[in-house]
Amino acid sequence: MYNRMGATAVKRLMTEYRELTVNAPEGITAGPISEDNFFEWEALIAGPEETPYEGGIFSAILTFPKDYPLSPPTMKFTCDMFHPNVYSNGVVCISILHAPGDDPNMYESSSERWSPVQSVEKILLSVVSMLAEPNDESGANIEACKIWRADRNEFNHIVKELVRKNLGL
Repeated sequence: MYNRMGATAVKRLMTEYRELTVNAPEGITAGPISEDNFFEWEALIAGPEETPYEGGIFSAILTFPKDYPLSPPTMKFTCDMFHPNVYSNGVVCISILHAPGDDPNMYESSSERWSPVQSVEKILLSVVSMLAEPNDESGANIEACKIWRADRNEFNHIVKELVRKNLGL
């Protein structure tokens, strides 16, 4: 079974799952992939309105550490994604998913980084905000950053094609 720390994480994740089931934010669903493993969740995120991601449904996996909520989960899109804050392999790069404490690169304040008061819901809402408003100051996908800065119409075209492809259109 789980050690004490793992049991604490599972209890917290069960509580968060129950809350997300009862009070799911619009456009977001998330929960464990299997009842046997509360440390791997699938999330579906609807693209925010009035953005090139609008109309898209984006799937991702959240992987929680055994010491959750002391440490943040990782999040990786399992569908194609083109965004300045998402690595080409799908891994999401935003402050809330960075380990607690001071940023060694001095880009983020410690208040922007992970803390145990955060939740799955706050992570997913942060990702929706990230889709609507990329942070091109600390890009994970350099190509997406360059296009975002230099040619917004081209960026929007690439994303809209991606949305169509992900929907199978």
